[in-house]
Amino acid sequence: MRQTINSQMQLGEIDISAITFNLRSRDDIPRLLLALQYIWTNQELRVQVFQALEAMISTDRNNGRPGMDLWKILVFGTLRLVINCNYDRLLELANEHGSLRKMLGHGPYCEHQYKLQTLQDNIALFTPEILDKINQIVVKAGHLLVKKKEEPICARADSFVVKTNAHFPTDINLLRNAVRKMTDWATTLSCQQQESLWRQSRYLQEQHKKRFHKARNLKRSTSTNETLRDARQNDIEVAHADYVAYSQKLIRKAETTLNLLKIRTPGDGRLKELERWIKDADYQCQLIIRRVLNHESIPHNEKIFSLFERHTEWISKGKAGVPVELGLRVCVLQDQFGFTLHHLVMEKQTDDQVTVTIAEGAKQRFPEMSQVSYDRGFWSPENLEKLEVFLDRAILPKKGRWSEQDRSRDDTLSLSEQKGNIQR
Repeated sequence: MRQTINSQMQLGEIDISAITFNLRSRDDIPRLLLALQYIWTNQELRVQVFQALEAMISTDRNNGRPGMDLWKILVFGTLRLVINCNYDRLLELANEHGSLRKMLGHGPYCEHQYKLQTLQDNIALFTPEILDKINQIVVKAGHLLVKKKEEPICARADSFVVKTNAHFPTDINLLRNAVRKMTDWATTLSCQQQESLWRQSRYLQEQHKKRFHKARNLKRSTSTNETLRDARQNDIEVAHADYVAYSQKLIRKAETTLNLLKIRTPGDGRLKELERWIKDADYQCQLIIRRVLNHESIPHNEKIFSLFERHTEWISKGKAGVPVELGLRVCVLQDQFGFTLHHLVMEKQTDDQVTVTIAEGAKQRFPEMSQVSYDRGFWSPENLEKLEVFLDRAILPKKGRWSEQDRSRDDTLSLSEQKGNIQR
Protein backbone atom coordinates (compact mmCIF):
# COMPACT_ATOMS: atom_id res chain seq x y z
CA MET A 1 0.00 0.00 0.00
CA ARG A 2 1.44 3.34 -1.07
CA GLN A 3 1.20 6.14 1.51
CA THR A 4 1.82 9.88 1.45
CA ILE A 5 4.70 9.74 3.92
CA ASN A 6 5.78 7.46 6.75
CA SER A 7 4.50 9.20 9.87
CA GLN A 8 6.64 7.04 12.17
CA MET A 9 9.97 8.85 12.52
CA GLN A 10 13.14 6.76 12.66
CA LEU A 11 15.94 6.98 15.19
CA GLY A 12 17.90 10.20 14.60
CA GLU A 13 15.51 11.45 11.91
CA ILE A 14 14.95 15.22 11.80
CA ASP A 15 11.49 16.65 11.22
CA ILE A 16 11.28 18.26 7.78
CA SER A 17 10.31 21.62 9.27
CA ALA A 18 13.50 21.63 11.40
CA ILE A 19 15.98 20.98 8.56
CA THR A 20 18.41 23.87 8.07
CA PHE A 21 20.10 24.88 4.82
CA ASN A 22 22.96 27.13 3.81
CA LEU A 23 21.07 30.26 2.82
CA ARG A 24 24.15 31.74 1.15
CA SER A 25 24.47 28.84 -1.27
CA ARG A 26 23.84 29.73 -4.91
CA ASP A 27 23.29 26.13 -5.98
CA ASP A 28 19.83 25.13 -7.17
CA ILE A 29 19.37 22.10 -4.87
CA PRO A 30 19.14 24.05 -1.55
CA ARG A 31 16.66 26.45 -3.15
CA LEU A 32 14.45 23.58 -4.26
CA LEU A 33 14.63 21.91 -0.85
CA LEU A 34 13.64 25.20 0.81
CA ALA A 35 10.59 25.39 -1.47
CA LEU A 36 9.65 21.80 -0.65
CA GLN A 37 10.09 22.57 3.05
CA TYR A 38 7.61 25.45 2.71
CA ILE A 39 5.09 23.11 1.07
CA TRP A 40 5.50 20.71 3.98
CA THR A 41 5.19 23.32 6.74
CA ASN A 42 2.13 25.00 5.17
CA GLN A 43 -0.57 22.52 6.15
CA GLU A 44 -3.25 23.81 3.76
CA LEU A 45 -0.85 23.78 0.82
CA ARG A 46 0.52 20.36 1.76
CA VAL A 47 -3.00 18.87 1.84
CA GLN A 48 -3.78 20.26 -1.61
CA VAL A 49 -0.53 18.91 -3.09
CA PHE A 50 -1.05 15.45 -1.58
CA GLN A 51 -4.65 15.37 -2.82
CA ALA A 52 -3.39 16.07 -6.34
CA LEU A 53 -0.80 13.31 -6.03
CA GLU A 54 -3.31 10.81 -4.61
CA ALA A 55 -5.80 11.57 -7.37
CA MET A 56 -3.30 10.80 -10.12
CA ILE A 57 -1.05 8.13 -8.56
CA SER A 58 -2.58 4.83 -7.53
CA THR A 59 -2.79 4.41 -3.75
CA ASP A 60 -4.76 1.16 -3.57
CA ARG A 61 -5.18 0.36 0.12
CA ASN A 62 -6.22 -3.22 -0.68
CA ASN A 63 -2.81 -3.91 -2.16
CA GLY A 64 -0.38 -5.11 0.48
CA ARG A 65 2.66 -4.36 -1.65
CA PRO A 66 4.37 -1.19 -0.36
CA GLY A 67 5.35 1.50 -2.82
CA MET A 68 7.48 4.63 -2.64
CA ASP A 69 5.85 7.36 -0.54
CA LEU A 70 4.15 10.14 -2.49
CA TRP A 71 6.34 12.71 -0.74
CA LYS A 72 9.49 11.00 -2.01
CA ILE A 73 8.07 10.84 -5.53
CA LEU A 74 7.42 14.58 -5.36
CA VAL A 75 10.95 15.31 -4.10
CA PHE A 76 12.67 13.10 -6.66
CA GLY A 77 10.46 14.22 -9.55
CA THR A 78 10.97 17.94 -8.96
CA LEU A 79 14.69 17.50 -8.26
CA ARG A 80 15.30 15.69 -11.54
CA LEU A 81 13.51 18.46 -13.47
CA VAL A 82 15.18 21.37 -11.64
CA ILE A 83 18.77 20.18 -12.07
CA ASN A 84 18.06 18.48 -15.42
CA CYS A 85 19.96 15.32 -14.52
CA ASN A 86 19.85 11.70 -15.60
CA TYR A 87 18.93 8.82 -13.32
CA ASP A 88 22.55 7.93 -12.57
CA ARG A 89 23.25 11.32 -11.02
CA LEU A 90 19.90 11.25 -9.23
CA LEU A 91 20.82 7.89 -7.72
CA GLU A 92 24.11 9.29 -6.44
CA LEU A 93 22.34 12.27 -4.87
CA ALA A 94 19.66 10.06 -3.30
CA ASN A 95 22.25 7.88 -1.58
CA GLU A 96 24.95 10.45 -0.73
CA HIS A 97 23.47 13.96 -0.43
CA GLY A 98 22.94 14.70 3.27
CA SER A 99 20.30 17.45 3.06
CA LEU A 100 18.34 15.55 0.42
CA ARG A 101 18.26 12.40 2.56
CA LYS A 102 16.95 14.45 5.50
CA MET A 103 14.19 15.79 3.26
CA LEU A 104 13.36 12.21 2.25
CA GLY A 105 13.00 11.21 5.91
CA HIS A 106 16.27 9.32 6.45
CA GLY A 107 18.23 9.83 9.65
CA PRO A 108 22.01 9.46 10.09
CA TYR A 109 21.61 5.85 11.22
CA CYS A 110 19.48 4.82 8.22
CA GLU A 111 21.39 2.60 5.81
CA HIS A 112 18.66 2.46 3.19
CA GLN A 113 20.13 2.68 -0.33
CA TYR A 114 17.98 3.38 -3.38
CA LYS A 115 18.23 1.27 -6.51
CA LEU A 116 18.32 2.66 -10.03
CA GLN A 117 15.29 0.69 -11.22
CA THR A 118 13.29 1.82 -8.18
CA LEU A 119 13.86 5.46 -9.06
CA GLN A 120 13.03 4.93 -12.73
CA ASP A 121 9.78 3.07 -12.01
CA ASN A 122 8.48 5.52 -9.40
CA ILE A 123 9.54 8.82 -10.98
CA ALA A 124 7.83 7.68 -14.18
CA LEU A 125 4.58 8.13 -12.21
CA PHE A 126 5.32 11.86 -11.87
CA THR A 127 3.71 12.78 -15.18
CA PRO A 128 3.49 16.23 -16.84
CA GLU A 129 -0.21 16.32 -15.88
CA ILE A 130 0.67 15.93 -12.19
CA LEU A 131 3.38 18.58 -12.48
CA ASP A 132 0.95 21.01 -14.12
CA LYS A 133 -1.66 20.46 -11.40
CA ILE A 134 0.84 20.93 -8.57
CA ASN A 135 2.31 23.98 -10.29
CA GLN A 136 -1.10 25.66 -10.29
CA ILE A 137 -1.53 24.95 -6.57
CA VAL A 138 1.95 26.24 -5.68
CA VAL A 139 1.66 29.38 -7.85
CA LYS A 140 -1.66 30.32 -6.23
CA ALA A 141 -0.06 29.86 -2.81
CA GLY A 142 2.85 32.03 -3.92
CA HIS A 143 0.48 34.78 -5.06
CA LEU A 144 -1.03 34.87 -1.57
CA LEU A 145 2.44 35.70 -0.24
CA VAL A 146 3.61 38.36 -2.69
CA LYS A 147 0.60 39.66 -4.63
CA LYS A 148 -1.73 42.35 -3.39
CA LYS A 149 -5.38 41.42 -3.23
CA GLU A 150 -6.62 43.48 -6.19
CA GLU A 151 -3.37 43.49 -8.15
CA PRO A 152 -3.76 42.04 -11.67
CA ILE A 153 -1.40 39.45 -13.06
CA CYS A 154 0.87 40.75 -15.82
CA ALA A 155 2.77 38.06 -17.70
CA ARG A 156 5.44 37.82 -20.36
CA ALA A 157 6.11 35.01 -22.81
CA ASP A 158 9.37 33.93 -24.35
CA SER A 159 10.81 30.83 -25.95
CA PHE A 160 14.17 29.11 -25.62
CA VAL A 161 15.84 25.95 -26.89
CA VAL A 162 16.16 22.88 -24.69
CA LYS A 163 19.19 21.12 -26.12
CA THR A 164 19.05 17.40 -26.73
CA ASN A 165 21.93 14.99 -26.29
CA ALA A 166 22.85 14.85 -29.95
CA HIS A 167 26.20 15.27 -31.71
CA PHE A 168 26.44 17.39 -34.84
CA PRO A 169 24.41 15.41 -37.39
CA THR A 170 25.84 14.26 -40.70
CA ASP A 171 24.33 11.59 -42.91
CA ILE A 172 27.43 9.36 -42.68
CA ASN A 173 27.41 9.60 -38.87
CA LEU A 174 23.72 8.76 -38.73
CA LEU A 175 24.24 5.81 -41.09
CA ARG A 176 27.01 4.54 -38.82
CA ASN A 177 24.69 4.72 -35.79
CA ALA A 178 21.81 3.05 -37.61
CA VAL A 179 23.93 0.15 -38.88
CA ARG A 180 25.53 -0.32 -35.46
CA LYS A 181 22.16 -0.59 -33.71
CA MET A 182 20.74 -2.72 -36.51
CA THR A 183 23.64 -5.16 -36.19
CA ASP A 184 23.34 -5.31 -32.40
CA TRP A 185 19.64 -6.09 -32.52
CA ALA A 186 20.01 -8.65 -35.30
CA THR A 187 22.86 -10.37 -33.46
CA THR A 188 20.97 -10.52 -30.16
CA LEU A 189 17.73 -11.82 -31.63
CA SER A 190 19.36 -14.39 -33.90
CA CYS A 191 21.54 -15.75 -31.08
CA GLN A 192 18.45 -16.28 -28.95
CA GLN A 193 17.07 -18.45 -31.76
CA GLN A 194 20.43 -20.24 -32.06
CA GLU A 195 21.00 -18.90 -35.57
CA SER A 196 24.57 -18.39 -36.79
CA LEU A 197 23.88 -15.64 -39.32
CA TRP A 198 25.68 -13.00 -37.26
CA ARG A 199 28.49 -15.03 -35.68
CA GLN A 200 30.98 -12.58 -37.24
CA SER A 201 29.08 -9.47 -36.12
CA ARG A 202 32.11 -7.90 -34.44
CA TYR A 203 34.21 -8.30 -37.58
CA LEU A 204 31.40 -6.89 -39.74
CA GLN A 205 31.10 -3.85 -37.52
CA GLU A 206 34.85 -3.23 -37.62
CA GLN A 207 34.83 -3.36 -41.42
CA HIS A 208 31.90 -0.95 -41.51
CA LYS A 209 33.69 1.38 -39.09
CA LYS A 210 36.82 1.44 -41.27
CA ARG A 211 34.82 2.50 -44.30
CA PHE A 212 33.07 5.15 -42.24
CA HIS A 213 36.35 6.69 -41.07
CA LYS A 214 37.75 6.65 -44.58
CA ALA A 215 34.72 8.53 -45.95
CA ARG A 216 34.72 10.95 -43.02
CA ASN A 217 38.39 11.90 -43.22
CA LEU A 218 38.38 12.80 -46.90
CA LYS A 219 37.89 16.57 -47.29
CA ARG A 220 37.35 18.64 -50.39
CA SER A 221 40.54 19.99 -51.91
CA THR A 222 41.21 23.73 -51.71
CA SER A 223 43.92 23.60 -54.36
CA THR A 224 43.86 26.02 -57.28
CA ASN A 225 44.74 23.11 -59.56
CA GLU A 226 41.50 21.86 -61.10
CA THR A 227 42.99 18.41 -61.77
CA LEU A 228 43.81 17.93 -58.08
CA ARG A 229 40.36 19.09 -57.06
CA ASP A 230 38.71 16.64 -59.46
CA ALA A 231 40.93 13.80 -58.23
CA ARG A 232 40.03 14.51 -54.61
CA GLN A 233 36.33 14.71 -55.47
CA ASN A 234 36.61 11.34 -57.21
CA ASP A 235 38.26 9.85 -54.09
CA ILE A 236 35.45 11.20 -51.94
CA GLU A 237 32.78 9.70 -54.18
CA VAL A 238 34.54 6.32 -54.31
CA ALA A 239 34.90 6.20 -50.52
CA HIS A 240 31.25 7.12 -49.97
CA ALA A 241 30.09 4.63 -52.61
CA ASP A 242 32.08 1.85 -50.90
CA TYR A 243 30.68 2.88 -47.51
CA VAL A 244 27.11 2.84 -48.78
CA ALA A 245 27.55 -0.45 -50.66
CA TYR A 246 28.88 -2.20 -47.55
CA SER A 247 26.04 -0.72 -45.48
CA GLN A 248 23.48 -2.00 -47.96
CA LYS A 249 25.07 -5.43 -47.79
CA LEU A 250 24.53 -5.48 -44.03
CA ILE A 251 21.00 -4.15 -44.48
CA ARG A 252 20.10 -7.04 -46.81
CA LYS A 253 21.57 -9.47 -44.30
CA ALA A 254 19.46 -7.90 -41.54
CA GLU A 255 16.34 -8.10 -43.71
CA THR A 256 16.98 -11.83 -44.20
CA THR A 257 17.30 -12.22 -40.43
CA LEU A 258 14.10 -10.24 -39.86
CA ASN A 259 12.08 -12.39 -42.30
CA LEU A 260 13.37 -15.56 -40.67
CA LEU A 261 12.55 -14.37 -37.16
CA LYS A 262 9.06 -13.29 -38.21
CA ILE A 263 8.36 -16.90 -39.15
CA ARG A 264 9.82 -18.34 -35.95
CA THR A 265 8.63 -15.73 -33.42
CA PRO A 266 5.85 -13.73 -35.09
CA GLY A 267 4.67 -12.18 -31.81
CA ASP A 268 8.02 -10.85 -30.64
CA GLY A 269 7.68 -7.08 -30.22
CA ARG A 270 11.44 -6.60 -30.46
CA LEU A 271 11.27 -7.31 -34.18
CA LYS A 272 9.73 -3.85 -34.64
CA GLU A 273 12.88 -2.33 -33.19
CA LEU A 274 15.06 -4.23 -35.65
CA GLU A 275 12.75 -3.21 -38.51
CA ARG A 276 13.01 0.41 -37.41
CA TRP A 277 16.82 0.43 -37.55
CA ILE A 278 16.78 -1.27 -40.95
CA LYS A 279 14.55 1.50 -42.32
CA ASP A 280 16.73 4.19 -40.76
CA ALA A 281 19.89 2.72 -42.25
CA ASP A 282 18.34 2.39 -45.71
CA TYR A 283 17.04 5.99 -45.57
CA GLN A 284 20.47 7.39 -44.70
CA CYS A 285 22.01 5.38 -47.56
CA GLN A 286 19.61 7.03 -50.00
CA LEU A 287 20.46 10.50 -48.64
CA ILE A 288 24.19 9.89 -49.09
CA ILE A 289 23.67 8.65 -52.64
CA ARG A 290 21.62 11.73 -53.50
CA ARG A 291 24.00 14.20 -51.84
CA VAL A 292 27.44 12.83 -52.77
CA LEU A 293 26.97 10.74 -55.87
CA ASN A 294 24.05 12.55 -57.54
CA HIS A 295 25.11 16.02 -56.29
CA GLU A 296 21.63 16.89 -55.05
CA SER A 297 20.79 19.45 -52.40
CA ILE A 298 18.74 17.69 -49.71
CA PRO A 299 15.66 19.69 -48.60
CA HIS A 300 15.65 20.59 -44.91
CA ASN A 301 12.39 18.77 -44.17
CA GLU A 302 13.86 15.48 -45.41
CA LYS A 303 16.82 15.54 -43.02
CA ILE A 304 17.01 13.71 -39.69
CA PHE A 305 19.08 15.23 -36.90
CA SER A 306 19.07 12.41 -34.34
CA LEU A 307 18.10 8.76 -34.54
CA PHE A 308 17.83 8.40 -30.77
CA GLU A 309 15.92 11.61 -30.00
CA ARG A 310 13.62 11.97 -33.00
CA HIS A 311 12.15 15.27 -31.80
CA THR A 312 15.51 17.05 -32.26
CA GLU A 313 15.25 20.08 -34.54
CA TRP A 314 17.78 22.32 -36.26
CA ILE A 315 17.05 25.74 -34.71
CA SER A 316 18.57 29.09 -35.56
CA LYS A 317 17.33 31.88 -33.26
CA GLY A 318 19.81 34.49 -34.45
CA LYS A 319 21.84 34.64 -31.23
CA ALA A 320 25.30 36.16 -31.34
CA GLY A 321 27.92 33.42 -31.38
CA VAL A 322 25.28 30.65 -31.48
CA PRO A 323 24.30 30.20 -35.12
CA VAL A 324 22.61 26.81 -34.64
CA GLU A 325 21.13 24.87 -31.71
CA LEU A 326 20.03 21.24 -31.74
CA GLY A 327 17.04 20.65 -29.54
CA LEU A 328 13.43 21.58 -29.08
CA ARG A 329 11.75 24.94 -28.54
CA VAL A 330 9.86 25.52 -25.29
CA CYS A 331 7.68 28.58 -24.69
CA VAL A 332 7.30 29.73 -21.08
CA LEU A 333 4.86 32.33 -19.72
CA GLN A 334 5.80 33.92 -16.38
CA ASP A 335 4.12 36.58 -14.26
CA GLN A 336 5.69 39.70 -12.72
CA PHE A 337 6.70 37.72 -9.64
CA GLY A 338 8.68 35.09 -11.54
CA PHE A 339 6.11 32.27 -11.23
CA THR A 340 5.64 30.07 -14.31
CA LEU A 341 1.96 30.17 -15.25
CA HIS A 342 2.09 27.95 -18.33
CA HIS A 343 4.49 26.33 -20.78
CA LEU A 344 4.32 24.67 -24.18
CA VAL A 345 6.67 22.27 -25.92
CA MET A 346 6.87 23.48 -29.52
CA GLU A 347 7.39 20.50 -31.83
CA LYS A 348 7.84 21.80 -35.38
CA GLN A 349 6.27 25.12 -34.35
CA THR A 350 7.48 28.72 -34.38
CA ASP A 351 6.78 31.50 -31.88
CA ASP A 352 3.93 33.07 -33.86
CA GLN A 353 2.09 29.73 -33.93
CA VAL A 354 1.78 29.48 -30.11
CA THR A 355 1.10 33.14 -29.29
CA VAL A 356 -2.61 32.69 -28.61
CA THR A 357 -2.43 29.09 -27.37
CA ILE A 358 -0.12 29.78 -24.45
CA ALA A 359 -2.07 32.88 -23.39
CA GLU A 360 -5.36 30.97 -23.50
CA GLY A 361 -3.90 28.14 -21.43
CA ALA A 362 -2.60 30.57 -18.79
CA LYS A 363 -5.93 32.45 -18.74
CA GLN A 364 -7.82 29.21 -18.05
CA ARG A 365 -5.50 28.39 -15.15
CA PHE A 366 -5.33 31.95 -13.77
CA PRO A 367 -8.42 33.98 -14.79
CA GLU A 368 -7.07 37.13 -13.08
CA MET A 369 -4.33 37.44 -15.71
CA SER A 370 -5.01 40.66 -17.63
CA GLN A 371 -1.85 41.38 -19.63
CA VAL A 372 0.72 39.43 -21.63
CA SER A 373 3.77 40.89 -23.35
CA TYR A 374 5.70 39.27 -26.19
CA ASP A 375 8.65 40.05 -28.43
CA ARG A 376 8.47 40.60 -32.18
CA GLY A 377 8.83 36.91 -33.01
CA PHE A 378 5.26 36.27 -31.79
CA TRP A 379 3.68 38.91 -34.06
CA SER A 380 0.91 38.41 -36.57
CA PRO A 381 -2.23 40.52 -37.17
CA GLU A 382 -4.45 37.50 -36.44
CA ASN A 383 -2.70 36.89 -33.11
CA LEU A 384 -3.26 40.49 -32.03
CA GLU A 385 -6.98 40.32 -32.84
CA LYS A 386 -7.45 37.07 -30.92
CA LEU A 387 -5.48 38.25 -27.87
CA GLU A 388 -7.48 41.45 -27.55
CA VAL A 389 -10.66 39.37 -27.18
CA PHE A 390 -9.78 37.89 -23.77
CA LEU A 391 -6.94 40.15 -22.52
CA ASP A 392 -7.23 43.70 -21.22
CA ARG A 393 -3.89 44.51 -22.79
CA ALA A 394 -1.82 42.59 -25.33
CA ILE A 395 1.71 43.92 -25.81
CA LEU A 396 2.71 42.47 -29.17
CA PRO A 397 5.27 44.54 -31.13
CA LYS A 398 4.91 44.44 -34.87
CA LYS A 399 7.60 43.17 -37.23
CA GLY A 400 8.90 45.38 -40.01
CA ARG A 401 7.88 48.95 -40.82
CA TRP A 402 5.24 50.55 -38.59
CA SER A 403 2.22 52.47 -39.85
CA GLU A 404 0.73 55.51 -38.12
CA GLN A 405 -1.86 53.25 -36.54
CA ASP A 406 0.88 51.03 -35.10
CA ARG A 407 2.72 54.03 -33.66
CA SER A 408 -0.47 55.37 -32.13
CA ARG A 409 -1.17 52.01 -30.52
CA ASP A 410 2.39 51.80 -29.15
CA ASP A 411 2.14 55.34 -27.71
CA THR A 412 -1.16 54.44 -26.02
CA LEU A 413 0.37 51.35 -24.41
CA SER A 414 3.42 53.31 -23.24
CA LEU A 415 1.22 56.03 -21.68
CA SER A 416 -0.92 53.49 -19.83
CA GLU A 417 2.21 51.76 -18.52
CA GLN A 418 3.55 55.09 -17.17
CA LYS A 419 0.24 55.75 -15.39
CA GLY A 420 0.38 52.30 -13.84
CA ASN A 421 3.91 52.90 -12.55
CA ILE A 422 2.86 56.23 -11.00
CA GLN A 423 -0.08 54.57 -9.21
CA ARG A 424 2.19 51.91 -7.80
